[in-house]
Amino acid sequence: MKFRIFLFALLFSLLACYSFKGTNISPDVKTFYVAIFRSTAPNAPAEIGQVFSDKLRDKVLRESRLSYSEMDISIEFEGAVTNYSVTSVAPTNDAKTGLIGSSLNRLLINVQVDFINNVTEDDSWSQSFSFFQDFESSEDLASVQDELIKSIFEQITEDIFNKAFTNW
Repeated sequence: MKFRIFLFALLFSLLACYSFKGTNISPDVKTFYVAIFRSTAPNAPAEIGQVFSDKLRDKVLRESRLSYSEMDISIEFEGAVTNYSVTSVAPTNDAKTGLIGSSLNRLLINVQVDFINNVTEDDSWSQSFSFFQDFESSEDLASVQDELIKSIFEQITEDIFNKAFTNW
């Protein structure tokens, strides 16, 4: 019984010291700033750049020790939503009419990110990130758009966070 308690205590203390996120942020980096991302994507909702900026800012605030600041900035994120497109991905053939249709559509979003490290300039980078979500072609894009964008931005911000702050 004492051995089990010892193992539990050991396991608990190890987990308390370990970050599953695996962030690797220099102690000299204290603040970050996320500019409002522009939207250069035709057909994208007007507020998509602001929505993305808010998502990225909230992710960094939630999952790092950095403080958000508009002055004396250590790390900056800026860029643009460059693609917002809907394509057919699952063609179907209607046996009665002979018409070709689609059972699934895909919303694809690309975001160009410039990561500026004002503390260690060699760590700065620029990269495009993209992700997609499929939805039933019977669904109107307007009715599912907000949920699709939320899901896509969750993955893109995760990818950006990992590129910026982890060794993955």
